[in-house]
Amino acid sequence: MIKEVAQYRSYLLAERGYSRLTIEAYIKDIEAFVSYLNENGGFSTFQAVKPLDVRVYLGSLYDATLARTTIARKVSSLKNFYAYLVKEGQALDNPFEGVALRKHEAHLPEFLYENELQELFKVAYDKQDHPLYRRDAALLEFLFATGTRVSEIAGLAVSQLDLNNQLVLIHGKGNKDRYVPFGSYAKKALVDYLENERPELLAKNKESEKPDEVFLNSKGGALTTAGISYILNQLMNKTSLTAKIHPHMLRHTFATTLLNNGADMRTVQELLGHSNLSTTQIYTHVSKKMLQSSYDSFFPRAKR
Repeated sequence: MIKEVAQYRSYLLAERGYSRLTIEAYIKDIEAFVSYLNENGGFSTFQAVKPLDVRVYLGSLYDATLARTTIARKVSSLKNFYAYLVKEGQALDNPFEGVALRKHEAHLPEFLYENELQELFKVAYDKQDHPLYRRDAALLEFLFATGTRVSEIAGLAVSQLDLNNQLVLIHGKGNKDRYVPFGSYAKKALVDYLENERPELLAKNKESEKPDEVFLNSKGGALTTAGISYILNQLMNKTSLTAKIHPHMLRHTFATTLLNNGADMRTVQELLGHSNLSTTQIYTHVSKKMLQSSYDSFFPRAKR
């Protein structure tokens, strides 16, 4: 690994407190940029990169028909890396400063409708030919009840749960902690799983140090983010629904449901762990029910 990149990795871990997954994403984007330069004329040093090199690289990303969000992430990774180099005196300027992405039509977050959600819950609780239904039901209930990110729930420890007060301590992005409440449905499913299924799964783990994570796989190891996605897809396949599902859809559904039922934007922001309110505001575009209700209630000529 190039010296500057290795130093940057240590900086992100020690001083910025980023998770290892986030750091690896940054490093991957930087290394992809270096690889592109090596394949197209050669890479000498980061200091030798010019704005023209950046524009050509950006053009190659568009030519590859990558999603705009992917391109934006790559540019952000490199811009932050160069800001670090400038700060440390390892570069004179930031060639990614001022890079403007092409405009696009914003994609609204995907979410599940009430009938789709109910059908998903129905198959999750189905005991027939479903040996780990307690775990899967608890997982589904918890994802929907808290709006947690899949990375947050994969690393969730039993000690973070407060079942009596129906609260969970979430370790979010950038080591930002937040408390999120959960309802009686999620509590009941969690208690059932923790008392009647998790001990059996834990007994299958032959390691000397047992995992502390709440959600375990069939062999008693900690459930990974990929494992969570697999479980949700298996549940969806058992329904009559044709939609694809991913863990973030339940996070989107959580936020949309709150707004549809009158929650204020700041509350939803806190529960989701968003740093900026602007990130949360995209959910107002899908919360048509709330908008219509507010219009009917407050516009004097909405109804006769």
